[in-house]
Amino acid sequence: MSVLGALEVDEEGDLANWIIPGKMAPGMGGAMDLLNGTRKVILAMEHTAKGRPKILKKCRLPLTAKGQVDLIVTEMCVIEVRKGQGLVVTEMHPEFTKEDIIVATEGFLTFAEDCKPMRQ
Repeated sequence: MSVLGALEVDEEGDLANWIIPGKMAPGMGGAMDLLNGTRKVILAMEHTAKGRPKILKKCRLPLTAKGQVDLIVTEMCVIEVRKGQGLVVTEMHPEFTKEDIIVATEGFLTFAEDCKPMRQ
């Protein structure tokens, strides 16, 4: 299992976490190495950056890994990336509504029927 941050993640579980356009970058770091052969990938990240969604329909930055993300944990909710179903919210922070989460997310979300409050 690998737990790491992300600049972007998309509906298909693609991950971009190593470059910001227009900024000097020393290299892609070890994320690609961490994910090679990893069975479960969990992202621990902020839901937005400067008010803009980081959970997208499709990543815009160069990919670190394609289709490898299993779980996204943000300050707003927990999202499972399910093959054939996309992004499924399974837990929500009680301070946020479904509408808050939808507005903060570019990618298409569904909410699990048994969606529960996040443990604090």
